[in-house]
Amino acid sequence: MLQQYGLLIVFANVLLEQIGLPIPAFPILIVTGALAMNGQMVWLECLLVSVAACLLSDYLWYTAGRHYGKKILGLLCRISLSPDYCVSQTVDTFSRWGAKSLIVSKFIPGFSTIAPPLAGLMGTSGQKFLAFSLGGALLWTGTGLTIGAFFHNSIDRILDVLATMGLTALLILASLLALVISLKFYERRRFYKMLRMARITVDELKELIERGHEPLIVDARSRAAQELEPAIPGALLYSRESPSNAFNNIAKDRPVIVYCSCPNEASAAIIAKQLIRHGFRHVRPLIGGLDAWNAQMSA
Repeated sequence: MLQQYGLLIVFANVLLEQIGLPIPAFPILIVTGALAMNGQMVWLECLLVSVAACLLSDYLWYTAGRHYGKKILGLLCRISLSPDYCVSQTVDTFSRWGAKSLIVSKFIPGFSTIAPPLAGLMGTSGQKFLAFSLGGALLWTGTGLTIGAFFHNSIDRILDVLATMGLTALLILASLLALVISLKFYERRRFYKMLRMARITVDELKELIERGHEPLIVDARSRAAQELEPAIPGALLYSRESPSNAFNNIAKDRPVIVYCSCPNEASAAIIAKQLIRHGFRHVRPLIGGLDAWNAQMSA
């Protein structure tokens, strides 16, 4: 396919992978680098096309993050095959390193898609974003193409074997890709199954407060997210650096309500389970998190 469609395949593959689809582009860059060494493609053209695809995807996500902010991050969390802490860890990483993190973001699964909209959300200027995005694209694509060029003899032998297999080779490659995606979906389902526990609605939380039960409300969002949007009044800001210190003097039988701002209350449920392991007996995540609370207060 690379020999027949050349740069179009390279551009489309890199663009789709950078947009967020589970279609690995790095192997294509490696093969392309090997073909360029054999004179079947031009190395510089492959580099420019790959970088252009990266910049197009990055700028689209950057613009979306700038205009739609949290909605875009929520969407990415919903469709991510590896939700874990949603985007909270990525937000913390980006807030720590700023736009400079774009230089290495493409080497980190998940981060490459989330970093550009984060840059837009957190007010990174367009010129600064494009400069670091260009640096990251050159480093990532250049690395893939260079690896292919260096190992081109070995890659040629593999391609020769695949060529003799014809359609069978394509079926094997498609099966491997389907297997990777299936495993990611399985991990996602197992992750959310692990987070199943009793939750509380905003109305139930308000009722607890009105009855004088004095529930401890815990903000489980990342530090950067806490700076971007005010917490629920009176909430304890959870610190991942020293989580246990904040709870040393709190009674274990006190009601504890944990909230975040990502779909399925993933971050809140993870921290709620940690608190239960530390001996707290009445811990529940808040359904809908901060968005549900704000919606109820503005109603």
